[in-house]
Amino acid sequence: MADAIVLITTDSDMVGDAAKRIVELDGVRDVYSVAGDVDLVAIVSADRFEDLAQIIPEGIAKVDGVAATQTLMAFRTYSKEDEEAAFDLGGD
Repeated sequence: MADAIVLITTDSDMVGDAAKRIVELDGVRDVYSVAGDVDLVAIVSADRFEDLAQIIPEGIAKVDGVAATQTLMAFRTYSKEDEEAAFDLGGD
């Protein structure tokens, strides 16, 4: 599994419309409207890292209203649920 976090800057009047279009793209799990230097954050998952090249530059970046993207590739996932499950199985 390949995951990425995509920081998205939009035209100021297109935040909501862009978010609605982005979340409909295959591979996009969630889109968050955020405060700060960017307008939206998308969580993207694909079977392979190569698939992200289709989803992000060919999908997200081409949505009307998207001005710029910055992609953070995830190498490893840490979650509270995974940690608790390991302890339930006797992991240390």
